[in-house]
Amino acid sequence: MSNVILVDAILFDMDGTLIDSTPGVLKAWATFSENYSLGDSFAIAHATHGRRLYDTLKEYCSITEESKLQEEIDRFEDEVIKGGPIALPGANGLISQLASLPNAKWTIVTSASNKCAPRALARAGIQIPERGIITSNDVNQGKPHPDPYLAGARLCNVEPSNCLVVEDAISGIKSGRAAGSRTLAVCTSTSRQILLESDARPDYLVEGLTSVSVKSVDGKLEVTIDKANPA
Repeated sequence: MSNVILVDAILFDMDGTLIDSTPGVLKAWATFSENYSLGDSFAIAHATHGRRLYDTLKEYCSITEESKLQEEIDRFEDEVIKGGPIALPGANGLISQLASLPNAKWTIVTSASNKCAPRALARAGIQIPERGIITSNDVNQGKPHPDPYLAGARLCNVEPSNCLVVEDAISGIKSGRAAGSRTLAVCTSTSRQILLESDARPDYLVEGLTSVSVKSVDGKLEVTIDKANPA
């Protein structure tokens, strides 16, 4: 089963959607779990996936001093980069398709910081959009709040309702829905069953980006989603 939809812009999550930073993230949470006596680092990594470190380190590590929080964000993200982010299957092909289309509107909306995100994308070989990206530093509230994807729509100069949000995390899907966008979930970090049983309610669901293609039609982006199941 395939779905073909027309949108003005595509807004991609980064980690878990375009790239995989799992080894670095797990190592970083293991380190911080030991440093702050947090317990099960794997469970924390899963529970916090898709959210800003600014929010999760405050919550789990009880860091309240702003300068200390920024230092720890930098330390955590350095561990993630050392882990060697890689492009997920289909990501480079889809981004290359978009980059080749004249005036195509797309961007990346990530919970990573403005220090980490460009390094992670470069390490994974993912092209950064000409218009730039939205990072955790660009919003007052991170995912699952709508702020990140509202900012992504503004960056593309389109209405959020005319955007397709591509996400792997429950918090990110909720953010896209809260912004008023249609959402496409990829089962790269969270299983199909968990996504379907959650309250995220994505509009479309695929195993990965190899099932997605895009072309330009009358100034819009025609997105073909193969083997898509409306959730």
